Amino acid sequence: MRKPFIAGNWKMHTTISDAINLANGIKRELVDFNKADILLCPPFTALSSVSEVIMDTNIKLGAQNIAWEKEGAYTGEISSIMLKDCGCKFAIIGHSERRKYFGESDETVNRRIKAALLGGLTPIVCVGETLEERESDLTIKVITGQLEGGVGNLSEEEAKKIIIAYEPVWAIGTGKTAAPHQAQEIHEFIRGWISDKISSECARLLRILYGGSVKPANIRELMKEEDIDGGLVGGASLKVESFVEIVKNSI
Repeated sequence: MRKPFIAGNWKMHTTISDAINLANGIKRELVDFNKADILLCPPFTALSSVSEVIMDTNIKLGAQNIAWEKEGAYTGEISSIMLKDCGCKFAIIGHSERRKYFGESDETVNRRIKAALLGGLTPIVCVGETLEERESDLTIKVITGQLEGGVGNLSEEEAKKIIIAYEPVWAIGTGKTAAPHQAQEIHEFIRGWISDKISSECARLLRILYGGSVKPANIRELMKEEDIDGGLVGGASLKVESFVEIVKNSI
C-alpha cells in the first residue's frame, strides 16, 4: 500500500523568520505523526533555516525548483549539490507557475528531473491542463505530452524514484477544486500510462499527488479515491492549523 504524502509548497512567501515560525508550528503538531510522509518546500532563502528546525524529525525538506547543471556560469540557478547541502531530499519540477511565467518546457523539465536523480534528490514532477484545454477536451492530450516529454525517457529504475503531481492549472489558487472523481480519472490515466510505457511494477509503486486548492475540507474525499496518494498543497500550507489538518485528514 502506498503511504500518503503531503507536501507544502510555500511558493514566494515567508521571510526567514516567518519560515522558522511556520516550520516550528508544524513540527510541534506533527513531530510524532508517522502515518503520512510530510514535506515542506520553503523558498530558497529559508531552506537552511527550516532544515535546522526539522532536523531529526519525520518532516522532510524540498526545493521549489532545481537547475539542470551541477555548477557553472548559470547566474540565479541553484544546483542539486547546493540543495542537498541545505538539507533537501526532494525538488518540485515543472510546476505550472514555472511553465506559465518562466518558460519551463517539457524538455527542461526532463533535464531537471535527470539532474535531481543524479544528485540524489526525489523529483516531484508536475503535470496539468489549463481551463481552456479542459474545456476543449484536450486534457488527456496535454497530460500525455507532458508525461512523454518529461518522464518518457526515464529508465524503470529512475522512474521508480519519482513522484508525480497532477495539478489542474484552473484549480491552482482559484478556490476551485477538481471533484474527486475528476481528479481520480486523471490519476488513473497517469498510472495507466506509466504501466504501459515503463512497467506495471513502477505504476503500482508510484505515488501521484493532487494539487489544486487542496484544503482541510476536501482532502479526505480526495484521498478516498484509489489512485490519489496525497496532496501538493499551496496556500493552505502557509498556516499551521490548515496544513496540520490536511496531513491528519489524509489517512
